[in-house]
Amino acid sequence: MKKLLTLLFLSIPIIYSVVFAQNNDETLDALNRRFEYLNHRLDQIEKTVDDILWYQKVGDIAYIDKVYMAGPPLWKEENPTGIGAGNPVKFWSYVFIPRDLDAAKKYPLIVFPHGGVHSDFTTYYTHIIRELMAQQYIVIAAEYRGSTGYGKAHYEKIDYGGLEIEDVDASRAYMIENCELVDKNRVGIIGWSHGGLIALLNIFEHPKNYHVAYAGVPVSDLIARMGYQTQDYRDLYSADYHIGKTVNEDVEEYKRRSPAWNAHKLQTPLLIHTNTNDEDVNVLEVEHLIKSLKAEGKKFEYKIYEEIPGGHSFNRMDTRIAREIRLEIYKFLARYLNPAKPFKSLDELEKAAYRF
Repeated sequence: MKKLLTLLFLSIPIIYSVVFAQNNDETLDALNRRFEYLNHRLDQIEKTVDDILWYQKVGDIAYIDKVYMAGPPLWKEENPTGIGAGNPVKFWSYVFIPRDLDAAKKYPLIVFPHGGVHSDFTTYYTHIIRELMAQQYIVIAAEYRGSTGYGKAHYEKIDYGGLEIEDVDASRAYMIENCELVDKNRVGIIGWSHGGLIALLNIFEHPKNYHVAYAGVPVSDLIARMGYQTQDYRDLYSADYHIGKTVNEDVEEYKRRSPAWNAHKLQTPLLIHTNTNDEDVNVLEVEHLIKSLKAEGKKFEYKIYEEIPGGHSFNRMDTRIAREIRLEIYKFLARYLNPAKPFKSLDELEKAAYRF
């Protein structure tokens, strides 16, 4: 009811504009700008509500904070000579620290970029965070450039497969510099979908910074992706504030931002998962990545799951099979990060992370 009333209240200027548009000769572009403003305001409200929910859902086992930091300057400046041009991009990151840590010891860090072309780190990941807390991992989750919930300006700073990679790595560096509990020699990165792409490109560009990586249903080949997605999706990437060109206009730029075309850079232990009925990241993208890594003679682990319920979200859900697959992920991570309380069984995972 509150959300409905908020929507109605924020819509009043738009409703007024539509009703009187003919008399005032207001353009369609002006109306679209108003709707865009409303969408960003609703994103900000939703973000605020979700931030509160984190404490309700995870606060019993984790200290939660949200810290402000900076990454590189914009990759495209609207006015390169204007005031503030070249300044670092500022963004927020979530920090989760298990409540039962020993202050005299050091613990492994998980860098956890969210997915989505424009999205954010939300309580969608509640049980994954609870599972990581139970194993005594510290987690940093960057709301890198382009994330939603921070207004139009941050939204349009997006650099998909570009400097958002550096924002996420900056969040890693922040934790090493500012949290004495973090062991800089035990750092892993995990991500799903677009977060999987970010995880992959981070280990490709910064192999010495990460000791292990997991990529779930990762966006792997933007060239192939533009081919099977809709025109609206392609238009998003070629928008002026985004990549700004189509694949046809600059295929090399799309290669630069695609893990499958950078497979030769792999040096970090890596696990990849995909699902044949993924309705978002078609399995053909991940297959291209796997074939590319094999062609380069790289050592890595992968599994192509067959028709697991949930499609794109198959191993992020709260089903038993999803938890079983996440247990496989945690066992892989533990081989390189040595957490204090690694899960040895599904029963341990469920007792530690769930409330039933």
